[in-house]
Amino acid sequence: MAMTLITTNTSSGASGSAFTSSIDGTYKLYIFKWYDLHPSANNASLEFNGSIDGGSNYNVTKTTTYFNSAHNENDNNTNLAYDAARDVAQGTGYQKLFYKVDGAASDNACVGELFLFNPSNTTYVTHFYSTIQTMSYDVSSTYSMNSFVSGYFNTTDNIDALNFQMDSGNMDAGTIKMYGVG
Repeated sequence: MAMTLITTNTSSGASGSAFTSSIDGTYKLYIFKWYDLHPSANNASLEFNGSIDGGSNYNVTKTTTYFNSAHNENDNNTNLAYDAARDVAQGTGYQKLFYKVDGAASDNACVGELFLFNPSNTTYVTHFYSTIQTMSYDVSSTYSMNSFVSGYFNTTDNIDALNFQMDSGNMDAGTIKMYGVG
C-alpha cells in the first residue's frame, strides 16, 4: 500500500499544529510523522487530541496506555516501564506522547509517528498508536527515550481533526506531515 502525503505543517513558535481538513473516508489509515520538534519551554511534552467537529473543540473521550524505555548518556541507568500517570481513562484531556524535553538545549528534540485507524468509521471506535524517540534531560543526566502510546477514541462519530501541541510553551521548531495510506 502506498503512502500519500496530504499535508505538511511547519512550526516556528506556534502554539500547536492542527490538522483540520482531509481526515475523512478517503483513507482507512492516516499516519502523522514529526521531525525535529523542539519546544520553547523547558520540560515540555508533546500531546495530542482529536475532534469530531472539524477542530472547533479537541475534547474526544479516550482511553490510553503509556510506557517508555530510557538509557542515559552516562550508561549507568536504563529503564523500561509502564507509566500509569500518563494514561487517560475515559477522559477528554490531551494525551501526552512523550516525556519532557529541555527547550533551553538546542540539541534536544523529538521524532516520531502516530497511526490513526479508520477515523470515519461510524460503527466502531477509532484506534491509534504512537512511538516517539526523544533526547530528554533529567536533573541527573541526559537520556535517549522511546515512548509508546496506544488507545482509542471512545466514540463512533467521525474523528475529523487532530491537534498536536506542547503541554508548556510553544513548538519552537519542527515539522509534522500527514499521510494517507491506501
